[in-house]
Amino acid sequence: MAVVEMPGNGVDDASMVQLLAPDGSRGQDPRFDAYAQALSPETLRGFYRDMALARRFDQEATALQRQGELALWVPAIGQEAAQVGSARAGASQDYFFPTYREHAIAMIRGIGPEKLLKLFRGVSHGGWNPKEHGFHLYTLVLAAQTLHAVGYAMGIQRDQAKSAQAGADSGSQQEPAAVIAYFGDGASSEGDVHESMVFAASFKAPVVFFCQNNQWAISVPFEVQSKVPLANRAAGYGFPGIRVDGNDVLAVHAVTSWALEQARADAGPVLIEAVTYRLGAHTTADDPTKYRGSAEEQLWAGRDPLPRLEKLLRAEGSADDEFFAQLTADGEALATSVRAAVLAMEMPDIRSSFAHVYAEQHPLVAEELAWWEQYEAGFESEGVQK
Repeated sequence: MAVVEMPGNGVDDASMVQLLAPDGSRGQDPRFDAYAQALSPETLRGFYRDMALARRFDQEATALQRQGELALWVPAIGQEAAQVGSARAGASQDYFFPTYREHAIAMIRGIGPEKLLKLFRGVSHGGWNPKEHGFHLYTLVLAAQTLHAVGYAMGIQRDQAKSAQAGADSGSQQEPAAVIAYFGDGASSEGDVHESMVFAASFKAPVVFFCQNNQWAISVPFEVQSKVPLANRAAGYGFPGIRVDGNDVLAVHAVTSWALEQARADAGPVLIEAVTYRLGAHTTADDPTKYRGSAEEQLWAGRDPLPRLEKLLRAEGSADDEFFAQLTADGEALATSVRAAVLAMEMPDIRSSFAHVYAEQHPLVAEELAWWEQYEAGFESEGVQK
């Protein structure tokens, strides 16, 4: 696989890759034009479908939380292009490490949206088998997944070295794989991100660091977190950094495709800063009106990734009213299915929580379980219904 050289290890402060403008017109970038030109109308419709269904699911999950059916929800509305573009660039053998907001990516990796809600309803610590989907469990500990991702990438690197030798002996070759580590601009201030990039650079680990810079770390604006574009930091570690319009699904897909090719070709890590915006709250426990103004929100609403791609599809005759009407119907069907699945979820027996603390039975845990059973029995003796 050919490695495309990028100019320098960092990026210029004003440099940002954009292939689709907010008005739906195509742009140009000689480094990435070939990637965008290779996308068929069917693929572009698929990108729009991914984004539209993810947004409808997001809206339904928010409604479920407001109605008391979920303990919490983390909206991703406004960030669909960054997620869909990067996820669709991945191959089946690649492995993804998310934070807690990568809902569109999870759906693309084959995880039913109802499985995502098990965690937020409190009936599961996860909801899916990561190995089956190449998509790790959500990580709520800020930036911890970047360390996990680099360690996993280093493991892939070593496995592939052994496989290459075995393949040379047998005449068969294993498809090279890479890792994507997702994190937000807020997490970029954590030491874990710095440490993970040091290790990734030192060992040329096949990992792509993908930062969704949505401008706010809860209530702290990006300009307080960093005085330069985050992509510039890559130069300090000695690997490429690219800044891309995170609301441009074509550009995100192109840049991520290139970065993954680099990683799979043993050229080392890449940092992508996808400049996007969360149109809603940080979580359903947050009130963004306390720290940002309506003028800012209106500005970014004009850069919404869905209308942007819709304009392109209509302008190029790749989609019509029938397509969008059908997609609206599909979104409503998805929302109905998700709601029914959530309402049907049953709480697991609390004893299972004690059973899964250790791989083998532990006397202290057994003692705690006995105490809890005695405590619960006390309510029954007093005639209190559970």
